[in-house]
Formats: sequence, C-alpha cells, structure tokens
Amino acid sequence: MQTMVSVTNPADFAVRPPALAPGDTIGVIAPASSFNPQDLEAGCSALRSLGYKVSFSPSIFDSELYFAGAADRRVSELQEMFANPEVKAIICARGGYGCNYLLPKLRLDSVLRHPKIFVGYSDVTSLLTYFTDHGLVTFHGPMVAKDWAHEEGVELAAWRAIMGGEGFAVRSSAQSGLHALVAGSGAGILYGGCLSMLVASLGTPYEAHTERKLLFIEDTGAKPYQIDRMLMQLKLAGKLEGVRGILFGEMLECAQPGRQDYSLQDVVGPIVEDLGVPVAFGFRSGHVSSSNCVLPFGVGARLVVGEREVMFEVQAATVPSGNSSGVHSART
Repeated sequence: MQTMVSVTNPADFAVRPPALAPGDTIGVIAPASSFNPQDLEAGCSALRSLGYKVSFSPSIFDSELYFAGAADRRVSELQEMFANPEVKAIICARGGYGCNYLLPKLRLDSVLRHPKIFVGYSDVTSLLTYFTDHGLVTFHGPMVAKDWAHEEGVELAAWRAIMGGEGFAVRSSAQSGLHALVAGSGAGILYGGCLSMLVASLGTPYEAHTERKLLFIEDTGAKPYQIDRMLMQLKLAGKLEGVRGILFGEMLECAQPGRQDYSLQDVVGPIVEDLGVPVAFGFRSGHVSSSNCVLPFGVGARLVVGEREVMFEVQAATVPSGNSSGVHSART
C-alpha cells in the first residue's frame, strides 16, 4: 500500500468525518445479528492494544431469534452512538441479518448532524449505502467480533492511513490479491458492498444508487451461478449502466462444491466485459480470508487495469479531528 497523491475528478461533495487517533473512543454496536461474546471481547482487546478506548451498551448482548435484540433496541443503540460526543467512531460487531429493519426507523437528520466514522460490511451494506446516498462518507471494513477478533484479520497499514486522513494506492501483486479482468481506466465515487445486499435493495425506497460510481462488489459462500444471477439482476435493473469501473472483492468461498472446471472470473467476465469500464478482481475487503482492508465509500477513487498490472487509488476520507468537510447531497 502506498499513500496516494491525487485522483482524477476528485469528489468533494461528501461529508468526511473527523479522523480517528489513539486515545479516541470507538463505539461498538450490533445492528443485525447476535454474536459470540468471547469474539467481541477479543476484538475489543485488539482495538485497545492500538490505543483506542472502547464503549458499548450492556444491551448489545440481547438476543431475539437471530437478531441482536429487537429492532427498536438496535436502532436506538445506533442513534445514541452517533449523538454521543465522546464517541469518535462506530464499528459494528458483526453483520448477519437485520439492518433492513432499522432503515425505516432511523432519524437520518440526527445521523447527518453528527458525522463520524461508521464501519461494517456484509448485512451492514444496507446502512453504508443509505448513509452514503445522503452525503456521509462511510467505511466498508473490519468488524469487532469478526476481523478484529482474529490475528492478521485486519490490514493495519490501510486502517491507520485511512483513519488518519490519508489516501492510499494499491497495485496488483501476490500480496494484494488484486488482478486484472477487463482492461481500461476509470474514476468515480467509490461505492458498493455485499452483492446480496445491493440486489436486496432493488425496488425499495433504499435502493442502491450506482450511477457514476466506481463500484465495489463482494460476497461470500454464494455459488457461481448465484453470483451470475445477482449480477445479471443488477445489470437488467440498469444498475451497471453508467458505472465508472468495477472492483470485485476476494469472493470468499464462492465456488461450486465438488469439481468445477471454470473459475468465478470465467463466470463474471462475460457479464461485465461489454460495459466499457475497467474491471479488477480480488481486493480484500469485507468477507476475506485475512487482512481485511477498510474502504471508504463516498470519496473519489481511480481504477486502472492493464494487461499485466492493476492500480487502485482512493482519496483521503477523514479530516483533522474537530472538523468535517464537504456538503450534504440528497442523492449521490
């Protein structure tokens, strides 16, 4: 990873939250499914080892069916963390399922009045895209009872750079996992998340807005034909029209059980190759085998895909503590 200097056509409209520094308090919430308490404690310990303070509500351990308590509890927890001036960043404990229940209950104006770092992935995609669509930079990245709970679960260099107010650049290598799929060059607002959740948003008031975006797509445990089906649904819904590029994640365990004489790239390629935009594969953010890299949604990014090399750049996503930058936009 390298510090990035500039990105073509930078996006300055979004509200970038204040940077996170050692000594700051991180609020942990469970907006979706319940979690293993031992994993939460392990993740909190990892965050404390970096110098952060950690805070969470006793009600975070509530359980109802497969949820971390009732929807009212979960939405209140989220709202209170945004309103709490001592909390400088909010990281979700895990995903699972249930963030969609929060969307119609959220007081969005209250969230936007207190911009701060908000981190999660998987089911949390629903919240990331909703907040980003209304002008708040959000962060697709490691969660407390998942990645932070495991050794080498987080790409720490990227975490420190992005949370500290720097952009970054990554080039294709065996270490990065990034490789070319469709050649080209494009720049746009970084946006996206878990493919299953992007598709689930279609036809709802919270539908993902992908136009003019550099789209990041990832998922886990879906068979290739299911990935095919979801990508085709996005395509037929017009959600791949006007995108500036597509960056796929590691796509962890997205394989057909048993013998498979084709790769997921073989499946994905024909769906996206006629879009006329660069496409790369293998970036480790979200559901990954290790080294989860935080990605800021709502800032400018550039993707350059050549025959032999891929280069991916992202703008700075936080500002010096005590400040916020940008203008709210009703739709990005």
